[in-house]
Amino acid sequence: MKKVIYFLCIPIAFLFACKDDEGTIRDVVLPTNLNFTLEEDTNQLGNVTVNANATLANFYSIIFFDQDKAVSVEDREGMASYEFTKSGTYQVTVRAHTTYDDYVELNKSITLRFGVPGNNGNAPSTGYTSPMSYDNMNLVWNEEFNGNSLNLNDWNFEKGTGPNNDGWGNNELQYYRKGNTKVANGILTIKANNNFFEGSNYTSSRLTTQGKKSFQYGRIDVRAGMPYGQGIWPAIWMLGNSFSTEGWPFCGEIDIMEMVGGNVAGGGDNVTHGTAHWANLSGNRAQFGGSRKLNGGALADEWHVYSIEWDSTKIKWFFDNKLYHEIDITPAELSEFNQPFFFILNVAVGGDWPGPPDNTTTYPQKMFVDYIRVFQ
Repeated sequence: MKKVIYFLCIPIAFLFACKDDEGTIRDVVLPTNLNFTLEEDTNQLGNVTVNANATLANFYSIIFFDQDKAVSVEDREGMASYEFTKSGTYQVTVRAHTTYDDYVELNKSITLRFGVPGNNGNAPSTGYTSPMSYDNMNLVWNEEFNGNSLNLNDWNFEKGTGPNNDGWGNNELQYYRKGNTKVANGILTIKANNNFFEGSNYTSSRLTTQGKKSFQYGRIDVRAGMPYGQGIWPAIWMLGNSFSTEGWPFCGEIDIMEMVGGNVAGGGDNVTHGTAHWANLSGNRAQFGGSRKLNGGALADEWHVYSIEWDSTKIKWFFDNKLYHEIDITPAELSEFNQPFFFILNVAVGGDWPGPPDNTTTYPQKMFVDYIRVFQ
């Protein structure tokens, strides 16, 4: 019969005095100088390799905490690999063992990003796609971004740091210029970068259809892939045509989507925001917004479709065709929303809401737009 021996151990620094069930005192020396590295394979997204070492370790346990599960690997040399499949920050624990029950441990974390500029700067390869038709509605305008340049019959490039050089009213840090926009392979790319230009430390692009294309009511679908990171602020939005005569917020604003990257209260790389802005009866800015948060990963991981349905009574916001917010626009003070609106696409760097980028922000950051479709 196999004999099972139980140990009662009292730790004294790294030397353990242990008594087995026969009363024999044994000294257990714990490993020291435990350290390990975490490396992501640049050729295989999400594959993380651990290399651990410690003095006097007999073997190692490497534990990968992935979403709602923990995967443990035992190895005498302190080496193990695991493949994560979604963006996120993950903890890895390494234990250096003398015996199975006697060990020291160390925790580290690694942040992984999929389908974003940090992964070769490519557009997402998977994600949600909306239909080309809806019951009782007609497609009245669509921008599929075919060809190799932006259609200037429909689009304008805005330039600089704002009409009043105030960071476009939000204390944004970038300089907008044409050169940060590219159209290729059916995709519009707006790139934000950390290069000095005309007194600004960052550059990006801001596009509008003002004076060329505007729409009142209907369903609008925009399929887009987001950038990510602290201080990065992409937006797909609309202003009323009265902006040129009445200014903001009297013209009204419909934010089809915004994302404020990084660790921002109420925001982050996994949250889309849909908001209406207007001037109330006192002439002060008013707003009403909602948000949708992913259960896991970041908006940059895949294509998503950001939509609104808009008529004379309400505006509804959808994320991948799932309703998450709506506003009643029948009150008199919301009359701004009963006029045509034009489109704006931009990626801001910094600003009042996200705050500035920091040393965790990588560049370039890119927003990809696959299409814009308007149905009425």
